[in-house]
Amino acid sequence: MVTNIRMRLIIKGRVQGVWFRDSTRKEALKLGVSGWVKNRPDGHVEALLEGPEDGVKQLMAWCHHGPSHARVSGVDETPEAWQGTYDSFDVVY
Repeated sequence: MVTNIRMRLIIKGRVQGVWFRDSTRKEALKLGVSGWVKNRPDGHVEALLEGPEDGVKQLMAWCHHGPSHARVSGVDETPEAWQGTYDSFDVVY
């Protein structure tokens, strides 16, 4: 049986202007994770991940380093109640 989970991440560091959002979307699609990713006005990136626990955890681990030009200094991880709201993974503007 597959366990679905939902996590909200705030990724800190040099994460804007380095293709973090699009790279996150591509990783999510590979892993079967739904949700969204967006830049925040404070310079961080925020992501909401939903899907199979394995895929979400792999994407969370990836977000701790991101694409090659990113320099992640920290990731705040907040579990949320599963909702199953999303059926795709999108970059939100």
